[in-house]
Amino acid sequence: MTDPLARLWEPIQIGPVRLRNRVFVSAHTTNLGRNNLATDRHVAYHRERARGGVGLIVTEALRVHPTAAARDRTLGVFDDACIEPLARITEAVHDEGAAIFGQVMHIGRQANGALARTASWGVTAEPWSVGAPVPHAMGDAEIARLLEAFAAGTRRVVAAGFDGIEVHLGHGHLLAQFLSPAVNRRDDRYGGSPEARLRLPREALERVFARADGRPVGIRVSAEEFLPDGLTPAAVVELIGQLTADLPIAFLDVSHSAYVGNYSLSTQMADMTFATGAFRHLPAAIKQAFPDVPVFAICRLDTLDVAADVLASGHADVVGLTRAHIADPHLIAKARGGDDRPAHRCIACNQACIGRIEHDLPMSCVVNPEVGFERQWSDWRTHNAAPAPRRILVVGGGPAGLRAALAARSRGHDVTLRETRDQLGGQIRYAAELAHRGRFSLLVEDLERAVRHAGVEIGTGRAVTPDEVRRGGYEAVVLATGSRPTAPPGRTDVWAALERPGELGHHIVIVDEDGTWSGAGTALHLAERGATVDLVTPVAGLAWNVSVYVRLSLAPLLGQAGVRARPLRRLVGDHTTGWELEDVLTGSREPLPGVSGVVHVGPRSANDRLAHELTAAGITIDVVVAGDAYAPRTALEAVYEGQLAGLLAGGEQPPLLTDADLPPYVTSSGTLFH
Repeated sequence: MTDPLARLWEPIQIGPVRLRNRVFVSAHTTNLGRNNLATDRHVAYHRERARGGVGLIVTEALRVHPTAAARDRTLGVFDDACIEPLARITEAVHDEGAAIFGQVMHIGRQANGALARTASWGVTAEPWSVGAPVPHAMGDAEIARLLEAFAAGTRRVVAAGFDGIEVHLGHGHLLAQFLSPAVNRRDDRYGGSPEARLRLPREALERVFARADGRPVGIRVSAEEFLPDGLTPAAVVELIGQLTADLPIAFLDVSHSAYVGNYSLSTQMADMTFATGAFRHLPAAIKQAFPDVPVFAICRLDTLDVAADVLASGHADVVGLTRAHIADPHLIAKARGGDDRPAHRCIACNQACIGRIEHDLPMSCVVNPEVGFERQWSDWRTHNAAPAPRRILVVGGGPAGLRAALAARSRGHDVTLRETRDQLGGQIRYAAELAHRGRFSLLVEDLERAVRHAGVEIGTGRAVTPDEVRRGGYEAVVLATGSRPTAPPGRTDVWAALERPGELGHHIVIVDEDGTWSGAGTALHLAERGATVDLVTPVAGLAWNVSVYVRLSLAPLLGQAGVRARPLRRLVGDHTTGWELEDVLTGSREPLPGVSGVVHVGPRSANDRLAHELTAAGITIDVVVAGDAYAPRTALEAVYEGQLAGLLAGGEQPPLLTDADLPPYVTSSGTLFH
């Protein structure tokens, strides 16, 4: 039988570099650095993905000048001190058989936040977003320093042993700011015409080629900026044509978007709001224009099947599965039979990858709780023999319980999982019902498949009692019983709203005191089904706990569905006296007539009742509470704590992860776990 993925495994030549297959991990910020230098965490992170079978890794942006550093977690190549730490990454990747390219760039006007004491560099003195700091419009002196920085940075990349170099001309960063007619309003020799806007990127590329020492040099471009007057595919084809006519560009890495505070930014790391493969037409257009140059395709190419179809369609030559490899670094090994464990798919939520980067935290992953701590987990497994098997009961079949069962079973324990409902999934089942959130179901589908593959005994459809725990002969219990939504009298909680939307009528008010996707997503879900929806919140913004990369795509969806946003308002009254909106600043009120239903989205209540019942019943085995049952939060914390809880229940101390606090877990026997 023909392997439908066979094209992915074909080698390809990029200049003098041979890639073992056509799957690559594209450049993405990890925030694993320290003092703008690579760390052991980078080495382990990239080694794991190379070990999993990927053909090429492109590092996160290597910032060529201190004005591009933004924060000390990012990586720089503006000092020779960077060479040795980066060389450890290249050596690790090479040891696992993959190639590695270094991406050089300057981030430009968005480098420094509001609290920075120095100004960022920009093509003009216009901020990237409303309220952002005003950058310094670069003069000839800064441009000269920038060009020298690209040359010096390239020398250091070569010295660190990288196989090739990617120059970032996209995403609204500095060189793209010069390219874009939407941003470049200069009237000197670096602006005013397409040729003038191309001058600085061309000069930077010339400096890179001069120091590349024969290594292949390619470019990353935004083929569509999604901006008024921004770069379009036709314009980008013209720009690439001018560059390839004069310079031996080895590959074209085709992305899209600009780092601007509007919808464009939400497409850059497109979340599950967008369809899989939504942007594949962009590399296809570039490939059609430049058939002889290898084209790399990226963004929302979620699976190997989709990647293979992109290649088969002639839309690209190499395909980026970056978030897919964050979620499961052994994706290729599993597909090729080198690893029989079920794969875990990226759910494109953006919650812990770019969402944590947004808050200057190290990258993580909802699906994969070991991201960023690969070395710590590897060392822990190497130096800690599996303990004597225990009989462990996991109560709750949501993400925390499933991950706990998987973790405990992986250490050899006899694990039983019990779920009150008829199906596994917990609150994720509700989340996946919301508009544009369906990929959340993949999280629990993959966990369930992995748990069953591992041999965990699963029972559904009835509640667990203290008597069952006592009679079952269990030596430890993980309670992952989740949380429940709450609502004041006369208002409907969000679960009931999703289960019985017809009972709410045709004019629904969503009172959002949570700021996650739950409030805005429920409003969108009901509006797209024909209801008139008012979204009321006492704060000044909408979905304030949702990543900006997601929120910027949510806003137009709410508008298209006709949701009426009511920020800085409280809903007062009741169904008998009528409803009013109260201005939180002035206290003034206005009537809101015709309301047929009110949905309250606020803090949830931890469902930890069984823990107290076990204590009251005098059961003294170890009881570990995890996920929302410990404190209501998100799927990210549920999966992370589930992993730890499964090990704690087995009597083991999990590895100490320095970037994340392990909360205390109190067992019924009084033992305190840190």
